[in-house]
Amino acid sequence: METGMQTVHKVRSVRPVGTRAVLAELDGMQDVLALQSLLAASPLPGQLDVLAAAETVMVVAESAAAARAIGSRLLELELAGPVETDSALVVIDTVYDGEDLAEVAGLTGLGVDGVIAAHTGQLWTVAFAGFAPGFGYMVSENQLLEVPRRSTPRTAVPAGSVALAGNYSAVYPRRSPGGWQLIGRTAARMWDLDRPQPALVRPGDRVQYRAVRELVDVSPAAAPAAAAEPATGIRIVAPGALSLIQDLGRRGHGGLGVSAAGALDRASIRRANRLVGNKASAAAIETVNGGLTIQAVGDQVIAVAGAPSSLTITPPSGLAENDDDGGPAGQPRTVPMAAPFALLDGETLTVGAPEAGFRSYLAVRGGADLPAVLGSRSTDTLSGIGPAPLAAGQLLAVGQDTESTAVGSPELQPDFPEPGSVTVLDIVPGPRDDWFDLSELESLCSQEWEATPQSNRVGMRLAGEPLQRSRDGELPSEGTMAGAIQIPPAGLPVLFLADHPITGGYPVIGVVIDEHLDRAAQVPIGGSIRFRVSPALGTKEVSK
Repeated sequence: METGMQTVHKVRSVRPVGTRAVLAELDGMQDVLALQSLLAASPLPGQLDVLAAAETVMVVAESAAAARAIGSRLLELELAGPVETDSALVVIDTVYDGEDLAEVAGLTGLGVDGVIAAHTGQLWTVAFAGFAPGFGYMVSENQLLEVPRRSTPRTAVPAGSVALAGNYSAVYPRRSPGGWQLIGRTAARMWDLDRPQPALVRPGDRVQYRAVRELVDVSPAAAPAAAAEPATGIRIVAPGALSLIQDLGRRGHGGLGVSAAGALDRASIRRANRLVGNKASAAAIETVNGGLTIQAVGDQVIAVAGAPSSLTITPPSGLAENDDDGGPAGQPRTVPMAAPFALLDGETLTVGAPEAGFRSYLAVRGGADLPAVLGSRSTDTLSGIGPAPLAAGQLLAVGQDTESTAVGSPELQPDFPEPGSVTVLDIVPGPRDDWFDLSELESLCSQEWEATPQSNRVGMRLAGEPLQRSRDGELPSEGTMAGAIQIPPAGLPVLFLADHPITGGYPVIGVVIDEHLDRAAQVPIGGSIRFRVSPALGTKEVSK
């Protein structure tokens, strides 16, 4: 459309992404940047986050109603011309010895020396951020190095890996899963929260790769002196299989490549906090599959919600044989789930293996007091943002995140997945279900999928009968969200959870509705899932 001499650009179409996000499709990178800039300057009602990508912009909303309204409004917007950004030249020293270098040499027909020459002989432009904090998608000046992603992504790519996928290059800022072709490595620190600008490269920056024989590892600055140990709190005696600090997560940082993270079972952490009189946003402990043991340093008020487990309190050793009432002292006792209780100075609490479900949440009155990063105390296992996993001997300080002078009454909990049961998760098809025949969507929903041991907070890797795409080629990277069911070329789904990458390049056949994400969080390793098209939503797109 043209007005006088000026061409007016508009959003081409809008697709639903689950119930609380929409995906705007545009005609090119300039329109993407224009829409991203417009939404940053004038957020739409209910807008929580904006995730720009190669040809799309995903908008995350605070509710399903807000997402529908945003989808309609996006189609009405008129986009301005190209957005100018401050750009810098960043030089990245690289040793070219990646595991996939020889394969890339064959795919491109350039040979190893030709790949290195093509990679270092041009300027790359950072188009957008995503996948993980500090991961910048860099566009090349030509098509010489265009290669497909790996058919099966690696479960762990080393930090500093220099990689190619499609027409992009990037550097993995930390060890993480990934499906890009690895051609080299660098010591450049792509993400550093101690810098005023944590990301080494930002959208609009130009990058020059420089071949070197060896890397100079610039060591990080010396860590500050350890703070004095708090006088009271809870000490970690044993962390179990994995115990992390979580809260309700950090929203609105998708442009930096930072996912929301936070507790996987949001209802359970809210319940635990409510029971001890905390604010809903207070930090608590998320523990997996039992085994967590803590000790009170000073009297504490505790509640445990989530996967039903035995809770055993052991008094400190050395007590007298009888208590003040003449009864036996020093004997372990049990306390119920989903109810507040006192853990007195020196007593220990052990969370047993779950009878059902997978994750439990332990809240202490006042909340766990740790430094917030980007507004949250949650641990993001993909990006490494937030506190490290809890370790034996660690003493957690207790904060002041209360909202009530009293504790709550015991509460009933929902049912959790029992051994041998099948958990049903409702989905909204799309945004890329058109990459699959209808029979493949039916296959997704008709079989039982098993959660494999490779599953974690980033995503659940599922085993079953692989799905087949109906399209060849690669999908340009675009925004993703928790609940997205991504299908790599090998056909086995990955269900993204809270620590998922911000963008991805494999088609998403469907998205689990937001109300069922807590249910998904409680599926144990080896547990079974069945997907079902949401009866309430069907398969309608917001607009075409």
